[in-house]
Amino acid sequence: MMPSITNERVVQLYPLSNYTFGTKEPQYEKDASVAARFQRMRDEYSSFGMRRTVEGVLLVHEHNLPHVLLLQLGTSFFKLPGAEVAPGEDENECLKKCLTETLGRSGDTIPWGIDELIGNWWRPNYEPPQYPYVPPHVTKPKEHRRLFLVRLPERAMFAVPRNYKLVAAPLFELYDNSNGYGPVISTLPQNLSRFSFVYA
Repeated sequence: MMPSITNERVVQLYPLSNYTFGTKEPQYEKDASVAARFQRMRDEYSSFGMRRTVEGVLLVHEHNLPHVLLLQLGTSFFKLPGAEVAPGEDENECLKKCLTETLGRSGDTIPWGIDELIGNWWRPNYEPPQYPYVPPHVTKPKEHRRLFLVRLPERAMFAVPRNYKLVAAPLFELYDNSNGYGPVISTLPQNLSRFSFVYA
């Protein structure tokens, strides 16, 4: 008889209603446009090499359905909270600092639980396309994005920059919806499918 394989990870999720959302001063992107972002990436590559980016996947549930917390800018742009990692900086510490600066309240400390790496994405050139692998013809990718599962405390108070909305998107809405959420966020349901969720 074949032995059973029980390596499924269990993740505790808390209801969206456990969290309070306030507002704070706006936070603006470093770059005024996509073109400016790629130009800065190009300018910095000669000094620092490939850009390293970390992003957090924050999960809650509504009616026992997992939802991902996303930052929404305008009507149709969604992103995970994240930041560029400075040379020599620890990835976990960078992500914790980013989450606190983006969603934390002044004087309040949220115990972000940086957990498992759930995704790697590479940008081969100074262009929008990204892939969950390094294409065989690419020897020097320009950016490496790493997505980490972030365990939230049972209760917390968030402060969202006024120029953003923090939305809870159900996994079924993200699935196979790259037109609405982009190629990275729309594959989160597949990346998260190996976890077993427990709903508080």
